[in-house]
Amino acid sequence: MTKRTVTTMNHGQPDEHTLRAALALAVRAPSVRNGQPWRFRISARGVDLFLDPARVRPPTQSVRRAAVLSCGAALHHLRIALAAAGWSAVVRRLPDPAEPDHLASVELVPHRPTRIELSLSDAIARRRTDHRNFGSPIPQGYIGLANERAMTLGANVQQLTELPRVRVAEALRDAATEPPAGTELDLAELLVLSTPTDDESAWLSAGEALSAILLTATNVDLASCALIEPLEIPELRRRIRRGVLADRSYPQSVIRIGWAPVDSMPLPVTPRRALGDVLERTEATAC
Repeated sequence: MTKRTVTTMNHGQPDEHTLRAALALAVRAPSVRNGQPWRFRISARGVDLFLDPARVRPPTQSVRRAAVLSCGAALHHLRIALAAAGWSAVVRRLPDPAEPDHLASVELVPHRPTRIELSLSDAIARRRTDHRNFGSPIPQGYIGLANERAMTLGANVQQLTELPRVRVAEALRDAATEPPAGTELDLAELLVLSTPTDDESAWLSAGEALSAILLTATNVDLASCALIEPLEIPELRRRIRRGVLADRSYPQSVIRIGWAPVDSMPLPVTPRRALGDVLERTEATAC
């Protein structure tokens, strides 16, 4: 396991190197169409997360939902990276109703990393969005673990089998944004990530849960692919909600999980915006 050295500023906050290292991992989060619709601000109290409206086009509710969900994944990546570096994140979500693009304020306190936090942090750099056909079955107990971690973040995971799987696979084919799932060549498990409500708080929580599920999969060497884009289509979301989710919760993402093809080449790292392009400082912390 990688050895980490935790250092702090005199006023009890992470030093510059620690914060930048954590943010560099945060921006590895998956985002719809790799749009990376986030901005971060370092302040004397910690880090603030903002939605970047310039990267939400067109500015419809469906597109904003996907963008906020993407930012939630970045928030969870940030929390995990900071925890592994020795800092627990105290998060205020949607802290200012007058500033709707301000999604979270993160204050930091010293923390002893757990084994799980260290493992999930290590998984951030290894995770890839994998569109290839997968093999199965996945390890017993993974679905329960994924659902447990999602539930702690306000979301739920449903594994699809038989008719629900067929319905979702058909819906994805109709959306025509991904290779058909559920064919004889693709044995991926299909999961639906959902929330009991469908507001910005729920979208942010769904993104955090999505990050937890994907990092958990990576940690046990499973391949994964989050299908967020198809659910930008309102009719497709309605079909999944009414035809698949018995509790009528709101689907936020479909997730493919499985084994990567045997002897396949490692996937390349998806490009990310430079940290300087998404990071700003308050006057109190500017150098």
